[in-house]
Amino acid sequence: MFSLWYITCLIRGSSVGCNYLHWGKMVDQATLDKLEAGFKKLQEASDCKSLLKKHLTKDVFDSIKTKKTAMGATLLDVIQSGVENLDSGVGIYAPDAESYRTFGPLFDPIIDDYHGGFKVTDKHPPKQWGDINTLVDLDPTGKFIISTRVRCGRSLQGYPFNPCLTEEQYKEMEQKVSSTLSSMEKELKGTYYPLTGMSKATQQQLIDDHFLFKEGDRFLQSANACRYWPTGRGIFHNDDKTFLVWVNEEDHLRIISMQKGGDLKTVYNRLVTAVDIIESKLPFSHDDRFGFLTFCPTNLGTTMRASVHIQLPKLANDRKVLEDIASKFNLQVRGTRGEHTESEGGVYDISNKRRLGLTEYQAVREMQDGILEMIKMEEAAA
Repeated sequence: MFSLWYITCLIRGSSVGCNYLHWGKMVDQATLDKLEAGFKKLQEASDCKSLLKKHLTKDVFDSIKTKKTAMGATLLDVIQSGVENLDSGVGIYAPDAESYRTFGPLFDPIIDDYHGGFKVTDKHPPKQWGDINTLVDLDPTGKFIISTRVRCGRSLQGYPFNPCLTEEQYKEMEQKVSSTLSSMEKELKGTYYPLTGMSKATQQQLIDDHFLFKEGDRFLQSANACRYWPTGRGIFHNDDKTFLVWVNEEDHLRIISMQKGGDLKTVYNRLVTAVDIIESKLPFSHDDRFGFLTFCPTNLGTTMRASVHIQLPKLANDRKVLEDIASKFNLQVRGTRGEHTESEGGVYDISNKRRLGLTEYQAVREMQDGILEMIKMEEAAA
């Protein structure tokens, strides 16, 4: 896979983004100076709690600071977001697939830490959707759950990640993906809306539907992930607005199935059907050790995030308590508008945290079982 990407770089040589055709060369002095300054900033930031600060020791830093991937990605590309945003939880991104190996002394312990145990000798299991019939409606009475969503990220084989993509590659990927999505049938049949040239009416409708993603937040901006915006970006949704694909937002693809209520079985089944169709036409970037590869190390392996928007007023009386309870079930609490946001109207987004080292089915079951237990605790609370 990496050799294919290297050949792609040789063919496409470009001076923008990650500097192509620098394989085997040392990083330049200007980059080293920025790295040294960034490392010093991290060490002096006493209030920084990121996994980057925790695991970028002096020994690790010195062992990888001069390395560069075949596509020209350096350690600076990896850590620049976490250095600029000291309130990051993780603080690193992968500019290309090879970065996971080249900068392994940093990625490996962070991946192990975040995913609750994934050693350098571990391998992610093969894709396994599991027995869908064992999934349930999490809230048949509609008392707690507002909506249910299952999503996964995917990268197209043969292309780097955001910081290394050229403008032409963004356009190529959008054409391939939009053509594939436009051929969807039955329940998945829908329309692709490119961000470039989008009319005000369409834009407002997508905003009203909570579908329209914005240009990346400060964490992605700092990671150099928003170049050529809005070129090559777009949104697809089916006619029922229960199936959605984001194209070239944070990852090449974010494939999403969702609907009101707590019927996890139906939501998951729709996602499985869609992913299998897309993969049959567009091969995904995959690694024998890490599973499906994406831009962020928190989103490897299954890349599966199953979540509910849920009201738990008693448990959520103190968010810290809610988060502590969720963590016992390997669940993560977010605001209703995603990571780094707050709750609105007492509604929280709660999802599985682990994506790596377990199957797709196990990741979804972890969310299902945890949410069912949390609902029981809410009902039992005084």
